[in-house]
Amino acid sequence: MNQILLMAANFALGCFVTGMVLAVYRLCTGPAMADRVLALDTMYINGMLILLTLGLRFNSALYFDIALLICIFGFVGSVAMAKFLLRGEVIEP
Repeated sequence: MNQILLMAANFALGCFVTGMVLAVYRLCTGPAMADRVLALDTMYINGMLILLTLGLRFNSALYFDIALLICIFGFVGSVAMAKFLLRGEVIEP
């Protein structure tokens, strides 16, 4: 791997981990439930980006498949949480 690309991947990983730490802080101390939901969405996105960066760094396609699963579960979880916040229930009788 090119040395500049390796340094860029390390810098990107550091930025994404910093974003993840800040999202965990917001998840724990958010004043409203909507802030906590947005922090959880940010954690999904940062986790996906960390896996994509690791996939580029280690040249492995397995990381990309796992990142796709995180995207799918993150979207479904976000929709379920939004529906719960609006209506108070996820599955309607």
